[in-house]
Amino acid sequence: MAERRDLLVEIGTEELPPKALAGLAQALLEGVVAGLDEAGVGRGEGRCFATPRRLAVRVAAVATAQPDRVVERRGPALRAAFDAEGCPTRAAEGFARACGVAVEALERLETPQGAWLVHRRIERGRPTAELLPGIVSRALDRLPVPKRMRWGDLEEAFVRPVHWIVLLLGGEVVPMRRFGIASGRASRGHRFHHPGPVELAAPAEYEQRLETEGRVLVDLARRRARIREQVEEAAREAGGRALVDEALLDEVAALVEWPVAVAGRFEERFLALPREVLVSTMQDHQRYFPVEGEDGGLLPWFVTVANIESRDPARVREGNERVIRPRLADAAFFWEQDRRRPLAARREALAGVVFHERLGSLLERSDRIARLAAAIAERLGGDADAARRAGELAKCDLVTEMVGEFPELQGIMGRYYALHDGEPEAVAEAIAEHYRPAHAGDRLPATAAGRALALADRIDTLVGIFAAGERPSGEKDPYGLRRAAIGVLRILIEGELALDLRELLAEAAAGLAGRVPAQEVVDEVLDYCLERLRAYYAEAGCGADAYDAVRAVRPTAPLDFHRRLEAVEAFHGMEAAAALAAAHKRIRNILRKAAPAPEPGWDDGLLAEEAERALADALAACREALAPLLAAGRYREALERLAALRPAVDRFFDEVLVMAEDEAVRRNRLGLLAALGRLLDSVADISRLRTA
Repeated sequence: MAERRDLLVEIGTEELPPKALAGLAQALLEGVVAGLDEAGVGRGEGRCFATPRRLAVRVAAVATAQPDRVVERRGPALRAAFDAEGCPTRAAEGFARACGVAVEALERLETPQGAWLVHRRIERGRPTAELLPGIVSRALDRLPVPKRMRWGDLEEAFVRPVHWIVLLLGGEVVPMRRFGIASGRASRGHRFHHPGPVELAAPAEYEQRLETEGRVLVDLARRRARIREQVEEAAREAGGRALVDEALLDEVAALVEWPVAVAGRFEERFLALPREVLVSTMQDHQRYFPVEGEDGGLLPWFVTVANIESRDPARVREGNERVIRPRLADAAFFWEQDRRRPLAARREALAGVVFHERLGSLLERSDRIARLAAAIAERLGGDADAARRAGELAKCDLVTEMVGEFPELQGIMGRYYALHDGEPEAVAEAIAEHYRPAHAGDRLPATAAGRALALADRIDTLVGIFAAGERPSGEKDPYGLRRAAIGVLRILIEGELALDLRELLAEAAAGLAGRVPAQEVVDEVLDYCLERLRAYYAEAGCGADAYDAVRAVRPTAPLDFHRRLEAVEAFHGMEAAAALAAAHKRIRNILRKAAPAPEPGWDDGLLAEEAERALADALAACREALAPLLAAGRYREALERLAALRPAVDRFFDEVLVMAEDEAVRRNRLGLLAALGRLLDSVADISRLRTA
């Protein structure tokens, strides 16, 4: 058995993109362990490490060589390998020569298909040290790097220029050359605290030596936890609590190797700015953590995380305070300037902003979504005038100074400016809410006008972009249509709005008349939206067959789709479900072969058998009981009522010959089955449910 040693791979680089850091490290680990597994090299568990200047992988207990393996080479069949006297033929001799042995050294392989000559040899496993350069190189080549770069005169490319490579198997350096650099055992410490090499004797000492000697925390999760602790402690010392945004915490952890939290102040006069402006300035633009008081209001403090333990922390604090001051002063200036002019007065500026060359300006778009939002609000029994006014103003903050500098505040600033102008609160809230949900897990609009406007905004985009011929394809979705479709579906389903999506799409298409052939794409956009539900329900744990069963009957109201799916999922667990699904498949197959296709229905006078009369009676009673349940959307009860048909259906197929010789009887029985099939499709196509 081969000896086992730990493996360490470290790629030292210039500063890596922070938002990609964790993914790159994980991909490198997966690539290295996959390479070892493919080569048949035994190993233990692997871990990845990442800092702004390095990606690293350590794998425990890696075998120092591949295991030996038996290589089998099959030759000619025995009947062709030997003649009637048992002497080797030319085929046998040629095979033996090719294998480098005498014919007598060949073995025989007996199988149910026949017997063959076979040569077996032991192939010695290669040393792992010989395999590692190729394994590591392939892992590096497969990293998910959207845009690689070259430097110097090298042909090789990587996410950032590479400055050192560590490749150790146990205490031995594995020779490898990549990016013009030879592998070694020398890592490097912190750029300022320990810029020199850190010589590693073995992989096991990697974390500890880099921390104590190199002043580098190589474990990303541990570094992240330390940042959180330091930030929260610094905020407490300032008299408040830190607002720790998880995405910002991830980013900061990917920007520093030796984190040191430092609290700083800004002038209290800036607290007059909207909270979102302050948070955006600190968090999104400066990567600072805001601090709030016990009452939830912001304090004139922030916490930044330095990548150095300075001998003079006061200077670090002063430097950061100096940086944030002009940013806040600019925001205060924009706040004052923007409020001097009413939001409604900015509508004329929207005429000069092109939304899409075929769909017109932002002014035309705002007029379209205003009309559509009013129509949706009216359907919901809400305030159509508030929805219309919100639609007219919703895009006006895009041409303000504040949103020009802080685009992430679109909608939020529109709300503040609308309230300042004396617009109704419902209008102002709708302006802020119409961008929700902005991402997966984001909250939905809470107000009626906000929901109407959010739907109108996304539906206008979906129909317009499809009609303009710019459907999303593959990974390309420049207008965010996938996100828009999911937003529409979430608002309608999670907001429990019983609206017909096809009707809304058709109304949006009418608003685009004269610009693009929008009515032609309504069904295509509907299918595109409903297909997004596949992943939506898969994430919720719903079966693909249940989704397909509901999709087959093409409900056009997403909330109705949802309620049908819930009912089908519950029905799936009933004892009768599998039997009815199987019966429905059988009915489909029978009717498919019938020509001409029968019309659903039957003549009681042609019902000759007791079993078919019983099915007809059960079917008539079920149809009558089902009508009010379907009308009320009580789909679970409807499916339970359908399940009661099982005994009559089973008896019919056991006792009745559908394809009777008498044509009238045969056609009547086919019509009875067609009526049964239509009834079984009333909630979902249950023939699509898995029966095993």
